[in-house]
Amino acid sequence: MSQRSTVQLPSIESAIALAGAQEKTLKAIGNLTGTTLVLRGQDVEIDGQPKAVERCLKLIALLEDQWGIGKAVTEIDIKTAAHALDTDRQGELKDLRDDVLITTRRGEKIRAKTFRQRQYVRTIRNNDLTFCIGPAGTGKTYIAAMMAVQALLNKEYERLILTRPAVEAGEKLGFLPGDLQQKVSPFLRPLYDALYETIDAEKIPDLMERGIIEVAPLAYMRGRTLNNAFVILDEAQNTTPAQMKMVLTRLGFGSKMVVTGDITQNDLPSYQTSGLTIAQHILKDVEGIGVCRLTSADVVRHPLVQRVVAAYEVYEAEHAPKAPPAKPRRFDREP
Repeated sequence: MSQRSTVQLPSIESAIALAGAQEKTLKAIGNLTGTTLVLRGQDVEIDGQPKAVERCLKLIALLEDQWGIGKAVTEIDIKTAAHALDTDRQGELKDLRDDVLITTRRGEKIRAKTFRQRQYVRTIRNNDLTFCIGPAGTGKTYIAAMMAVQALLNKEYERLILTRPAVEAGEKLGFLPGDLQQKVSPFLRPLYDALYETIDAEKIPDLMERGIIEVAPLAYMRGRTLNNAFVILDEAQNTTPAQMKMVLTRLGFGSKMVVTGDITQNDLPSYQTSGLTIAQHILKDVEGIGVCRLTSADVVRHPLVQRVVAAYEVYEAEHAPKAPPAKPRRFDREP
């Protein structure tokens, strides 16, 4: 027997924030809870089985601190709240939302969006070396960069060093036009984007000229000792084992390093093993090193990205190469 319930929202702004464009947010809540939601003015009408309606009401209540102030509710917000509800972690959900990493130049407060992202933040705070492995769009680089900039602004570190292997050019960038910065910019664009979110664009060249912010390909880390620095190695799945060992041993006193990568997007030649794959096994039990793994459930880009990643995970699991059956051993008979 179906049940109908109505949620009365305090304002048009809160109704728009909860419903989303063309009521897409309400549809997402309905799909997740097995109910049908319709916005009528400032009222949300909910139809479904009694248990489903009850769960839907609890989910909407958990999201009230967002739609109540007119802040748009996203699909990842819904899934995180649903996960908190199903695992009885409502208190942790409030802590997650209250933990602001940094405020951007536009006044947007950056915080972890999922419980695994929050664990990633905690791991960075509690370890000098953190590995974060996960698919595209899970915030691996973005969160690390935001935390690094905030630490730099708080004067916890003297330098911010951003690096990644320029695999597409085989680390041989000389044939590209321009100086070093112009040569490597295409490969380091994602890191620049994170900087521009939080630091005035006109200040960044000065900070780079003074060496406070350094953005360089991995090959330029060789032979250095990185003291009092927050170091981010991005796209680490494209390092060789030798390169990974090289960059990890650059870590100096008073420094922190975050290594991010997606082992499913390896651009190395097929015969070359990823340094990230090797490192996560060698260093998993070393004290002072944290390892975080994000999944498709942590994707915070367009909702379609999450579905794309999930589809690829299923395909790759089904088509993973299988080891050939072991040949039976032959034993000579004793004379």
